[in-house]
Amino acid sequence: MNNNVRSPCVANCKLDENEVCVGCHRTIEEILIWSSASDKEKLAVLARLKQLKNNN
Repeated sequence: MNNNVRSPCVANCKLDENEVCVGCHRTIEEILIWSSASDKEKLAVLARLKQLKNNN
Protein backbone atom coordinates (compact mmCIF):
# COMPACT_ATOMS: atom_id res chain seq x y z
CA MET A 1 0.00 0.00 0.00
CA ASN A 2 1.25 3.48 -0.89
CA ASN A 3 0.18 5.59 2.06
CA ASN A 4 3.49 6.55 3.64
CA VAL A 5 3.42 10.03 2.09
CA ARG A 6 0.78 12.38 3.41
CA SER A 7 -1.53 14.19 0.99
CA PRO A 8 -1.00 17.95 0.63
CA CYS A 9 -4.79 18.47 0.66
CA VAL A 10 -5.86 21.41 2.83
CA ALA A 11 -9.62 20.84 2.39
CA ASN A 12 -10.01 23.93 0.21
CA CYS A 13 -10.98 21.98 -2.89
CA LYS A 14 -11.82 24.12 -5.88
CA LEU A 15 -10.36 23.88 -9.36
CA ASP A 16 -9.26 26.97 -11.24
CA GLU A 17 -9.61 27.44 -15.01
CA ASN A 18 -6.47 25.31 -15.55
CA GLU A 19 -7.88 22.41 -13.48
CA VAL A 20 -5.45 23.10 -10.63
CA CYS A 21 -6.72 23.02 -7.05
CA VAL A 22 -6.63 26.45 -5.43
CA GLY A 23 -6.02 24.81 -2.03
CA CYS A 24 -3.20 22.33 -2.56
CA HIS A 25 -2.10 23.39 -6.07
CA ARG A 26 -2.16 19.86 -7.45
CA THR A 27 -3.46 19.26 -10.95
CA ILE A 28 -6.66 17.28 -11.37
CA GLU A 29 -4.55 14.39 -12.67
CA GLU A 30 -2.34 14.44 -9.56
CA ILE A 31 -5.40 14.46 -7.32
CA LEU A 32 -7.06 11.58 -9.14
CA ILE A 33 -4.01 9.28 -9.04
CA TRP A 34 -2.85 10.16 -5.50
CA SER A 35 -4.34 7.12 -3.78
CA SER A 36 -2.75 4.69 -6.24
CA ALA A 37 0.53 6.54 -6.77
CA SER A 38 3.79 5.16 -5.41
CA ASP A 39 5.61 7.00 -2.66
CA LYS A 40 8.19 8.04 -5.26
CA GLU A 41 5.47 9.57 -7.44
CA LYS A 42 3.91 11.33 -4.46
CA LEU A 43 7.28 12.75 -3.42
CA ALA A 44 7.77 14.06 -6.95
CA VAL A 45 4.43 15.89 -6.73
CA LEU A 46 5.37 17.34 -3.33
CA ALA A 47 8.75 18.47 -4.73
CA ARG A 48 6.97 20.24 -7.60
CA LEU A 49 4.62 21.94 -5.15
CA LYS A 50 7.55 23.05 -2.98
CA GLN A 51 9.34 24.47 -6.04
CA LEU A 52 6.17 26.28 -7.04
CA LYS A 53 5.84 27.78 -3.57
CA ASN A 54 9.51 28.86 -3.58
CA ASN A 55 9.05 30.61 -6.94
CA ASN A 56 6.08 32.66 -5.72
